[in-house]
Amino acid sequence: MLKGKVNFNLDILERLFKSKAPALIGCDISSSSVKLVEIVEAGKNVYRVERYSIEPLPRDAVVDGNINNLEAVSDCLKRGWKRMGTNIKGLALALPSAAVITKKIVVPAGQMDNELELQVETEANQYIPFALDEVNLDFQVIGPAPNSPDDVEVLIAASRKEKIEDRVAAAEAAGLKALIIDIESFAVQTAFELIERTLPDNGRDQNIAIVDVGTTMMNLNVLRNGQSIYMREQPFGGNTLTQEIQRAFGMSPEEAEAAKRTGGLPDNYDAEVLAPFMDTLGLEVARALQFFFTSTQFNQVNHILLAGGCAAIPGIDEVVTRRTSVPSMIANPFANMALSSKIRPKNLATDAPSLMVACGLAMRRFDT
Repeated sequence: MLKGKVNFNLDILERLFKSKAPALIGCDISSSSVKLVEIVEAGKNVYRVERYSIEPLPRDAVVDGNINNLEAVSDCLKRGWKRMGTNIKGLALALPSAAVITKKIVVPAGQMDNELELQVETEANQYIPFALDEVNLDFQVIGPAPNSPDDVEVLIAASRKEKIEDRVAAAEAAGLKALIIDIESFAVQTAFELIERTLPDNGRDQNIAIVDVGTTMMNLNVLRNGQSIYMREQPFGGNTLTQEIQRAFGMSPEEAEAAKRTGGLPDNYDAEVLAPFMDTLGLEVARALQFFFTSTQFNQVNHILLAGGCAAIPGIDEVVTRRTSVPSMIANPFANMALSSKIRPKNLATDAPSLMVACGLAMRRFDT
């Protein structure tokens, strides 16, 4: 997570990416819903899921990560917050990865903060296709450059101001306050750290593919030793299943979406609609992995972690394992957390794969 000190024209947040935060709620505004998660400390290195909620959004309120209907999003956010029954009003929000330009640069080590800020601004001018007064910019020193002991690697991140302002405005309209703006892929990596320790050898020196299948897009993020080594986005998601339900049973989009979530579909649904969709999903994952193999030096993935709403489909991990020949598991970053009495364990286990971003954001309160 970025913890830099660049502060170019940041009049809405203390900075684009902030390290230490007070009590806050992780808030994921996706294309289908607003997801809220509150996590507290329950002992040394022990966390407890205190509350969470998932509030469906109207169709097209958020499209491709852009807030199209600010009122609908803020109303949904307000309902979700009230449903949680919390008094915490601070939020950690995230931008879609596609809305953020990131670039690693190598600079001489040992620079003063003001020297580093000036160099970051100079470098940003080369890589960002917008005027700097149109963007929020931040950076983080990652560590020593791999092949140059006298240099350090710095990660620059920039986003158009309106992308951030829309999310801040939605929070404010709901009576809440945006304290942190992160990046969705970074939030997922934070949540993955809670899962990584359960893998053989804690996942060390292994390629772990996180596959997040949302409403309209499938995102692949391959991690190795805590670093992202490949990312890809493919246009495939749960909407495909909704459309197949519409076609097969003559339903409206709203009816099909409701039936998909609550059940009650005809007996032939599983065999004629759901099974072919699951198989197609498995093929899409296999296709994404092939792009990874042909685009990098790697020819192997050790584990697949399935996230997003589609990961809640029973048996999807087995289908993906069969289609990819890679061991697959359903993401549950809460598996080793305590649960408050307000949480229904079975419901959380079902919802967990779609809460990766919100969980990663909620964990920001524990940053040091």
